[in-house]
Amino acid sequence: MRFQGYRAVVTGAGRGFGRSLAISLARDGAEVFLSARDFQAAEAVAQEVRHVGGRAHAFECDLADPESVREFAEAAGEVTDEIDVLVNNGAPYLDSGGFLEAEDAQVAATIAAGATGTVLATKAFLPLLLRSERPDIVTMVSGCGEYGNHRSEAHEGFYAAKAAQAGFTEVLSKRLRPQGVRVISLYPPDFDNPDPLGPEWEAERGSGDALSAKSLVDCVRFAIGQPRDCFIKSFYFEQA
Repeated sequence: MRFQGYRAVVTGAGRGFGRSLAISLARDGAEVFLSARDFQAAEAVAQEVRHVGGRAHAFECDLADPESVREFAEAAGEVTDEIDVLVNNGAPYLDSGGFLEAEDAQVAATIAAGATGTVLATKAFLPLLLRSERPDIVTMVSGCGEYGNHRSEAHEGFYAAKAAQAGFTEVLSKRLRPQGVRVISLYPPDFDNPDPLGPEWEAERGSGDALSAKSLVDCVRFAIGQPRDCFIKSFYFEQA
């Protein structure tokens, strides 16, 4: 199994892409540490992982709450003494609906979880990552973090959170590389997310179709599976 012995943390793993990636990595041998704002959501995915023969641990973590982020890392540290992969996936989406229409609390929570949460989760898990011989930090930035991107219907606050993630991962990559940590960022446009446990997951993806979560999962698996002298820093995608 390709990722046998890997320990991977996936934030925002209670649904969507985080769930898909966690199930894929676990199927291929990784032990996964899953977080979600709702513990029951994380535990439900952990049960799915166990059902397909993987190892999983569920945690509650609100990325907008610094104390919750610290507690997540501390709880994971009680289970394992090192982490090989941190996937910064958790970030709430905020629809556009007009810049002035969004409530202040919604905008603040979006930026706090997506931007500050990513920084704090990385900070909290870095000591465990530095104990690994193959540490990787993967961040799902989204095309909204790409300079000049204006094609998404997302709210400006979501754009702000993703731009912050992009700037953070750029400088983090330069500063952690001497310590052997690869920082990998993905900038996908909107994409389809079929059920990773359903038959449509393995369906053939033809040219011209919308980007699939399976393709993004394959990108992550490819990047972290490369020898340590191969550093794939970013994945950018042309939007159809």
